[in-house]
Amino acid sequence: MKAKGKIINDPVYGFLRFPEPEIMEIIDHPWFQRLRNIKQMGMAHLVYPGAVHTRFHHSLGACHLMEKALDELKIKGIPFTDEDHLAARIAILLHDIGHGPFSHALEHSLVEGISHETISHLIMKRLNDDLGGLLSGAMSIFNHSYPRRYLHQLVSSQLDVDRMDYLNRDSFYTGVSEGVIGYDRILQMLTVRNGELMVEEKGVHSVEKFIIARRLMYWQVYLHKTVLGAEELLLNILTRAKELAQKGDELFATPALKYFLYNHIPANEFAQDPKHLEHFCRLDDNDIFTSIKVWQEHKDRTLSLLCKMLINRNLYKVILSTDDIDDMIAEKEKEVKDQLGLAPADIRYFVSAGITSNSTYNAEDERIQIAMKNGEIKDISEIDNPVVNQALARPVHKKYLCYFRA
Repeated sequence: MKAKGKIINDPVYGFLRFPEPEIMEIIDHPWFQRLRNIKQMGMAHLVYPGAVHTRFHHSLGACHLMEKALDELKIKGIPFTDEDHLAARIAILLHDIGHGPFSHALEHSLVEGISHETISHLIMKRLNDDLGGLLSGAMSIFNHSYPRRYLHQLVSSQLDVDRMDYLNRDSFYTGVSEGVIGYDRILQMLTVRNGELMVEEKGVHSVEKFIIARRLMYWQVYLHKTVLGAEELLLNILTRAKELAQKGDELFATPALKYFLYNHIPANEFAQDPKHLEHFCRLDDNDIFTSIKVWQEHKDRTLSLLCKMLINRNLYKVILSTDDIDDMIAEKEKEVKDQLGLAPADIRYFVSAGITSNSTYNAEDERIQIAMKNGEIKDISEIDNPVVNQALARPVHKKYLCYFRA
């Protein structure tokens, strides 16, 4: 018996309607319910305490915005069938189902060389088999092979409902008002020309605000230096635990986590053997955090200290710079070695460096096109007096240095 439709109360949008029994069947599936236990913003709650919302919240919210977008296109006479409508709703609902614990923070760490998008596709394929082909249309939209191209653009582009929801939702839960966007206005300005998703000219300023809000949220929230340091610490803990496990050390871990600590699984093998996916779909934030709490007392001093740092929020100090930081790295490595008396091979767990970047608007990607009143079609960066100019479109790269300080 198929699940009935439901109305779900959401703190961001109010009541979300899911009248389709097919949608509810997917939401009720254990692999989708797992998203309730995966934080949307990784370790950002250590800086913004309210940021404890989950991928489950976000997926429902994005599905709601897809409904509003399709309603608007229908009013404007854009043709699509009930099957197209359902396929688009399912595609956006499942776009993040492949995320592992703490979202982006641990991507590529438990399973090397495989992205959450690839895992999402593998999960959708399995669910499609289990649900008698229900996801076939959604998978085509997800893979960019669906006849109505604009449906893919609503799921994945530089102006998709995924970004609209996470900016709005993350702003709401962090309390950072710079991320607030006029999503209602943008949705009402959407149109389709030549099969491509576009925005009517009168909505251009709302789109510019959306792009600027995204840039501000990246540097103020997503790439906040303390958030970056917390996620680097979490990654180093898992790297150390995996190193010890591969050497044969005995580590406490939940069954799902133990499977990935003690088995080296190449990306191509992960995709071929269904048991890997089943173990992955049992993993969530709870597996990681429970294990870290226990590892505080592990005999390995490096793992124990890293775990105590995270649990007690004694995070790395972080320096962000556009200048060269090689001299600083050597200086901090010497300081940490003297402070902790570490073996040279273990210093890398207490001094980490890398590069982080943010591209506000990528002119090489799915462009945001504006349908002008005179019939022309222009890129958002080509309109008169563009806010999104070449300087803003250029990616910003910053070097970071994370280091232990007692």
